[in-house]
Amino acid sequence: MTAITKGALPAQTITKLIQQDCIKGALAEHVSPASLDLTLSEEIYSIRGLMLPKVGETIRDLLPLMEAQPRDIKNPVACGQMYLVRLNETLDLPQHVYGYCNPKSSTGRLDMHVRVLADGVPRYDSVTPKGFTGELWVAIAAQSFSIQLYEGTPLTQLRLFTGDSQFSELDLELALQDGLVWHPKEDRPLAYSELVTNDKDAAVVLTALVEDGVCGYQCIADSKQILDVKKIAHYSASDFFAPLYIEDGVLRLKRDQFYILSAAERVKIPPTLASEMVPMDERSGDFRSHYAGFLDPGWGWGANGEGKGRPFTLEVRPFEDLVVRAGQPIAKIKFERMVEEPLFHYDTKASNYLTQSGPKLGKQFT
Repeated sequence: MTAITKGALPAQTITKLIQQDCIKGALAEHVSPASLDLTLSEEIYSIRGLMLPKVGETIRDLLPLMEAQPRDIKNPVACGQMYLVRLNETLDLPQHVYGYCNPKSSTGRLDMHVRVLADGVPRYDSVTPKGFTGELWVAIAAQSFSIQLYEGTPLTQLRLFTGDSQFSELDLELALQDGLVWHPKEDRPLAYSELVTNDKDAAVVLTALVEDGVCGYQCIADSKQILDVKKIAHYSASDFFAPLYIEDGVLRLKRDQFYILSAAERVKIPPTLASEMVPMDERSGDFRSHYAGFLDPGWGWGANGEGKGRPFTLEVRPFEDLVVRAGQPIAKIKFERMVEEPLFHYDTKASNYLTQSGPKLGKQFT
């Protein structure tokens, strides 16, 4: 028997799983290099509290306990209210495949907190164990302003795996030599010894972009304002966000406010790797630095490897007042191997973020 290669599944394998009805209700057009966009159905409820299922329970079993009230998806999701929406995609995965979910970047930049719930899985954003069968739902909380969603709107993405293929510390050191992370100011890759800090967990800690000019954006929207996700390049940024500048060489972030910032370093992910942003150690500060936590293979790679990386945009919510200086740790990423190289990668597909060179608002803003 041939051993199964461990790693993340590429686009061509995800497409095959759709064709074989291992993933039902999905469209091939929603397949990215190493992920599948999951889309909203018209079945939506407002809920009074969120809860995870026990093993053997379905999410539908829990609706009465969450005091779920049917709503019309044609109405905006109100800021400060929690909703639960059934996703169009259902899974009947092969016995050696499992998955995890991450919000899409466009979701995080709108300060929407979304988490996937799966039948019988007592963890958020997890499609486990291997061979999962069941429905998927997503909990939605708009935290700064109200948002108009639609049936078919993709808010989160599913990544599928056949086994853990995350880096060792040696893997990271060798990948850095190949140009995985680039210096924020100089036209060269960073060496392993130049990492600002190292938790010895095969992850890269990125620092905040703090410099003259616009360093980010602070959300100033009123909770009653409504943003329609289908209106691309429609809204004036100044109606929702204010530009953020340094004061005396630092960024001053207020507790419980929402900010769009940028990492200083540029990341160049080869088509053979994927990456995930993971939570910072609380010893670095009491804040959340991202909602969207996944980047496809080929980010910052260029069409043929000529790229010199691209910075990550960060969605930051401090839980205490923060003063942020240049070189201060702000985010953390881990890398994992693909089972095989996808047939296309991030920098060869159309995206609103291909030209990103600093903090960038969502695609709905001019």
